[in-house]
Amino acid sequence: MTEKIRRDFCIECRKETEYFLQKKDIIKNIKDKEYTFAITVAVCAECGEEMSIPGLIDKNVQEIDEQYRAAEGLVSIEDIERLMKIYKIGKAPLSLALGFGEVTIPRYLEGQMPSKEYSDIIKAALSSPVYLKQKLMENREKLTDAAFRKAFAAAESIESLFSVSDKMLRVIAYIFEKLEEVTPLMLQKLLYFIQGVYSALYKRPIFEEDCRAWVHGPVYPEVYELFRDFKYNPIDDARFALVEGTGDALSNDEKRVIDLVVNTFGMYGGKVLERITHNETPWMEARKGYGDSIPSSELLPKERIMKYYILINQKYGIDTENGLRAYIHDMLGKAS
Repeated sequence: MTEKIRRDFCIECRKETEYFLQKKDIIKNIKDKEYTFAITVAVCAECGEEMSIPGLIDKNVQEIDEQYRAAEGLVSIEDIERLMKIYKIGKAPLSLALGFGEVTIPRYLEGQMPSKEYSDIIKAALSSPVYLKQKLMENREKLTDAAFRKAFAAAESIESLFSVSDKMLRVIAYIFEKLEEVTPLMLQKLLYFIQGVYSALYKRPIFEEDCRAWVHGPVYPEVYELFRDFKYNPIDDARFALVEGTGDALSNDEKRVIDLVVNTFGMYGGKVLERITHNETPWMEARKGYGDSIPSSELLPKERIMKYYILINQKYGIDTENGLRAYIHDMLGKAS
């Protein structure tokens, strides 16, 4: 797809010309402190001079705002909106809940820069449901009963996210970023395959949680509890706004393995993935002595999963998508 040609009026050339966008460093003094900001400028393709393009000034203001907030460690507007979303609380009630004046959060959403003190309070609320519950209790009398109950219930629900390890949370959030629809059953199997492939390639588990051999294949019980209310439906969980965009917390090796699994196993639904696990040695060994529909919660040791997938890697080369696809093809052939 060819890039759209940009044209506008150049006051130096005195005619409409093509232009291109590039970054330019500028220096600004804010509160007696010097900052260097990278802003977008339009440059005439004919004379090389900067051009005034509609909307560019607004873009520059936004760029400077974002870079200043980052330099000073201040909370972003997007973070405040995320806080409101995950705790199901409006801007005025959030202001009161945090101990601010009623119009403080609305002003921040309109672009006013928060103080470092208030910014740190908002960041603490975003990163810790326990902290927000504490603030809600401190300022309960300022809130309506409905607003208090709704936000407090949301905070308690978000606390349950921390029943799994931080690494497991990051992996799940990354899967959600990569796939449009993920059911609880599908998620369980993808986590199992990620654990298997990663441990085969790097000789260590990617996350610490233990897997169990349930009737419908390998399951991480803590993850099951997180999403049990979605049953067989795609997961649409506002709580995960808490860890959106945190893929950088994963290493390149971790992201590479998740991408491998998502791009191969992730093309199938949960029931198909279940059939694959039912033909794998770790699950079959853990389920020995159980009838097809008899519940069990036998441990699937991480070492056993690793050993199995090391053998699979030797046979198929599962460090590539083609190798994983060949493995999936053969396993589905066994299951049919």
